[in-house]
Amino acid sequence: MARLFIAIELPDEIKGALSSFCAEIPGARWVPPDQIHLTLRFLGDVLPETAALLKKNLAAIDFAPFPLAMRGVGHFPPHGHPRVVWAGLEESGPLLILQRRIEAAVAGVGIARDERGFSPHITLARIKENASAAVARFEATHRDLSFPPFSAEEFILFSSVLTPKGATHRREQTCRCR
Repeated sequence: MARLFIAIELPDEIKGALSSFCAEIPGARWVPPDQIHLTLRFLGDVLPETAALLKKNLAAIDFAPFPLAMRGVGHFPPHGHPRVVWAGLEESGPLLILQRRIEAAVAGVGIARDERGFSPHITLARIKENASAAVARFEATHRDLSFPPFSAEEFILFSSVLTPKGATHRREQTCRCR
C-alpha cells in the first residue's frame, strides 16, 4: 500500500519566503521548504490496484490554468490549542471546481469522501505543545501576508513515506491543464 495525497506545488519563491518564518514559534515542527504545497485531497493508504485506477481517473480531469493568491495566516483548530499553523488563500472558484472534480475521481475508485470538507490552506507548521501565545504573536505579525498570484497549471499525485525525521514525498503522477 502507498500513502497518497493530491496537491498543487507552490512556486519556489513562495516556498522560500514561507520557510523564513520557521523560527517564530518555539517547539513547532515546520514543513521543510521543498514540501510546502496546497493539499487538494489526502487519501491515506491505498492499494496498488486502486492507485492504478485512480491515476486513470485523475488523468481524465479537464481544467484550465487559474490564478491562486495567498492571503493571511491562521491555525487549526479555530478554538483551543493550535495544532496546525497555515497560510491562507484568496477565494477561488476554479480551485473549488478542480477540487470537486478530484473528489469525484477519488470516489470513482471506491475511496470514501472526506467528510471534513475542503478548506484551502498551506500547512506551515505542526504544534504538539500549547503555544497559543506564540501562535497569536505569529498571526498578528503576519496577518497581512500576501504574495502576487501564481498560475495553477497542474496538480500532482504524491506518495508519502513517514520517517522519524518527517515525511518524504515522491511525485507519482503529474496532471496538467488542457
